[in-house]
This record gives sequence, structure tokens and C-alpha cells, in this order.
Amino acid sequence: MQLHFSPSMRSITISSSNGFIDFMKIKIAARHISYRTLFHAILILACLLPFVFIVTALVTLEGVNKCSSFDCLGRRLGPKLLGRGEDSGRLVNELYKTLNQVNSVEVPNDIKLPENFKQLVTKMKDNKYDAHEFAVILKGMMERSEKEIRESKFAELMNKHFAASSVPKGIHCLSLRLTDEYSSNAHARRQLPSPELLPVLSDNSYYHFILSTDNILAASVVVTSTVQSSLKPDKIVFHVITDKKTYAGMHSWFALNPNSPAIIEVKGVHQFDWLTRDNVPVLEAVENHYGVRNYYHGNHVAGANLSDTTPRSFASKLQSRSPKYISLLNHIRIYLPELFPNLDKVVFLDDDIVIQRDLSPLWEVDLGGKVNGAVETCKGDDTWVMSKRFRTYFNFSHPLISNNLDPEECAWAYGMNIFDLRAWRRTNIRETYHTWLKENLNSNLTLWRLGTLPPALIAFRGHVQPIDPSWHMLGLGYQNNTSVENVKKAAVIHYNGQSKPWLEIGFEHLRPFWSKHVNYSNDFVKNCHILE
Repeated sequence: MQLHFSPSMRSITISSSNGFIDFMKIKIAARHISYRTLFHAILILACLLPFVFIVTALVTLEGVNKCSSFDCLGRRLGPKLLGRGEDSGRLVNELYKTLNQVNSVEVPNDIKLPENFKQLVTKMKDNKYDAHEFAVILKGMMERSEKEIRESKFAELMNKHFAASSVPKGIHCLSLRLTDEYSSNAHARRQLPSPELLPVLSDNSYYHFILSTDNILAASVVVTSTVQSSLKPDKIVFHVITDKKTYAGMHSWFALNPNSPAIIEVKGVHQFDWLTRDNVPVLEAVENHYGVRNYYHGNHVAGANLSDTTPRSFASKLQSRSPKYISLLNHIRIYLPELFPNLDKVVFLDDDIVIQRDLSPLWEVDLGGKVNGAVETCKGDDTWVMSKRFRTYFNFSHPLISNNLDPEECAWAYGMNIFDLRAWRRTNIRETYHTWLKENLNSNLTLWRLGTLPPALIAFRGHVQPIDPSWHMLGLGYQNNTSVENVKKAAVIHYNGQSKPWLEIGFEHLRPFWSKHVNYSNDFVKNCHILE
């Protein structure tokens, strides 16, 4: 680009660099334009013209990128100028129409579908399918893939159910070794607690925790985390209840690992004088009823219409069929007033929880004359975990349920409960619990499907005092995207669900909150290779 000034400074010519093309010619009248004005005009043009040049170049380059030749550019612009659409657009519309037509067409059973995309391309090349044939084959391939994915998902859920219902080799090893230690080591058989501390077991000035489990490792984590989080560990009394087969191993563990200064009592269900078959006939029926055993131990896929069941619904049904729900250890909490006749107030804990804060303030919570202090599970940010109402647990198509219960009534959580045993003894909660268990048995298990919570929801109606949700956080055993920050803030975290932290299927990012309370230096834990 060049600027040419006439000798008289009366004209300016702006031309291309080779001088053949004049872009602009400016004539200047000397009488009207000063040299200063001329200078400013030239300066403005010098700044403006390079900008125009760059913009023009960018537009041209953009067009070249989209269309590599003038011929291509013509093909792009021509149809638009003539009011015609692009061929690709018409092709997409035609393909959409074909797919929409095939949407209601059944894929023939004898059609041979390609196994993968490469085979599809090869078959199209060899057979020269028309659009309709291609759409049918594509639909068949997608339906087959959807079926395979669905079947794989249900198989995964079944395998997860079996994993959750089984006892890991390490935990089984721990129980066997500790049971053997009980028979050969006098220290493992020493009295718990020592004789001089026996009066403390019924002293209501202490904080009494009750834990019912046959999992020694899980029990150790509950007790250890409670003691470590307590501001007054010397005021803690733990009543650990287990079954007959686990009693020796459980006793050995706490005799050899006493968690001082807390006081620990270990009792088997066979050691409670009151807990006889005469007093719990319903539970005997539950354990021995053929239909019940088949329901919890039978083939969970046989007879199930998986085509009409979502994976989430199927997972919920599998969880409700855990064999633990027919165990006496799981129902034993309904007999606490009779098992501990001298205690006034206790906190009952499940074995899949971890304590992260001092729980002594729970004894100061005003229950307002109610029996059960519990966290409600129908309110909260996590709509999956905290959206449980009666309709979640009960079959409201059954007249016995629909005539007696409200589907919108808020449910509450087992796992960390404050029980006022004095108030409980003035109610008929246990009798109501038994009555509804019998009704469910007589109805062939059609009133509800989930273990011990549904009959408790009925039996404790009108006797529950909601407590602050920060005391008890649920869902760590089935909610993969649980907020770690919320976990850190909760007083009690609950791994309810199938993915227990001591199982391989436990969520890795949530396991450390539990595993940090496992004593990996213990010889029994090391020799059994726990969680290696």
C-alpha cells in the first residue's frame, strides 16, 4: 500500500503496492483545509485501512476453511441463493422419517444382526440395504444391546446381594481364631466386666450403649470410635449382645482388647433368662416358617418379572431379602425394657455405624414423654436417602395397610436411637409389634418387604420424638455420591445398605472413616489379613 502526494499538495492517491490499482484519490482544496487537518485525516486513514484489510483477510480465510475451492463455494452458496436446502439436510430429514416409521415395526426374530459396527458397515456394502432395511437392523442391534445391558445390571445386583449376605474370609477367620483363643487362653475367658464393676451395669448415672451383632470386627469399630470420641469415656458402659456361636469369639476380643476406661459387658442371647421361646413365639415362627426362609434364602430371580422391574427397584427388593432380617439379633431391640429391667435410658447402636462426636448430650435430649428419639428420614437435601415415608415400606394396595396407615407419614431411622425405657414400659409397643408380625406372616409377607423397620414404624407410632439430623447421617452403604464434607460433620455415620465398609464392595472414598478405627497392629487382625 502506497500514499502519493501531488507536488502542490492538492491531492493524495492511495494505491496498491504495485501501483497499478488506485484505491482512493483525495483532492484537497487549499483554501478550506489546513495542513493540520490534512495530517489528522492521513493519520486516521493509516490506522483504519490496515484494520479493514485484516478483517477482510480473516473473512476470506474462514470461507476457505469451510470450502476449499471456488467451485465448492459455489455449490454452497448456489442452492441457498436459489432457495434450495442442502443435500445433507434433506438426507437427515429422510433418515428421521425412516427411523420414525420403523419405530412401530417389530424386528423379525430370525433376522441376523451384525455383532458390531464393523460388521454392519461390511453387510451394508455387500447387501446394499435400502434405508428401511438399515433402520430395522439398527433397531434390532440397539434392542439387543439394551437387553444385554439390562441383564448384566441385574446380574451385577444379584452378585452384590450375595457378596453383602456372605461373611468375608477375613472376618470368618477372626471369629474362628478368637473362639479358639477362648478355649485355650484364660485371659480371653476373664469375667467382663470384673466383679467389682458389676454394679455399674445397672447404674443410671452412666451412659449405657447397647449393641447387638455377630460381627466382631464391626463391634470393635463401634466401641472404639465411641470411646475415642467421648469427652467422658470413663462414664461409658457398653452392653454387647451376640448369638451363641459368636459369643466365645466376641468375649475373647473385648477381654483381650478392653477399650479402657470404658466398661464392656458381652452377653449371648442364650444367657438372658427372660429371652426364651415362650416369650418370643413370633420370632420362632419367623425363623422356622418355610415361606419366610424361602423368601430370604431362595432364588431371588425365579418368578421375578425383570422386564417390568427397574434395576433400582430390584436392588431395593434384594436388600429387603437379606437373611439378617430373620435373625433374633435384629429383632432383639424390641425387648430392651425386659432385657435391661434396671436401666432408664439407653442408646441403641447398629453395628454398621461409626461415632465421630461425643454422644453424652443425647441423655439430655428432652423426648417430651416419648419412647424413641430418632432422626426422621423424610426431610433433607439428599432426596434419595432422606425421602422415606410410609409408602416406601408398606404395600398400600393391601386393605389392612391402607385402612390403618397414612402413606405420607414420615419414617424414621433405626441405627442410632435414644430409648426411654421407663416410658416404654408404660406402652404396648412390644404387643403391637408381635401383632403386625403375625399379620404379615398370615398375609404371606404381602404387607411389607423390609425386615424389622416396618413393624417398628407401626409399633412406635405416636411414641417417636424427632431429633436433629446432624446426630445421625444415613446412606453410606448405598449412596456412592455421599458428600464427604457432610460425613465429616455428622455425629454418627451409618453404612446402611449393602456396601458395608468391611466388604470389597464398600465405597473406597467412604471406607477410611470406618477403617481408621480398625486396629491393624492386632495379631488376630494381621493373621487374618483383614481388608488387605
